[in-house]
Amino acid sequence: MHCMCNRCRLLMGLVLLVLGILFLLRDLAIWDFWNVQWWTALILLMGLAHFRTHLCPECKKICKTK
Repeated sequence: MHCMCNRCRLLMGLVLLVLGILFLLRDLAIWDFWNVQWWTALILLMGLAHFRTHLCPECKKICKTK
């Protein structure tokens, strides 16, 4: 994930923030809506980030220069 463009970093940060808020609401018993463990969500997030960097032309440029 170290070779991501700013737009993809912002998107992944936003997704991570939303996941964190949802898990916080679940932990506080405010909103009990799913039975997904935190590591499953983390693995899905890592897969999404990896998939996103391979589709984004800016990320491809950054990864090639490193």
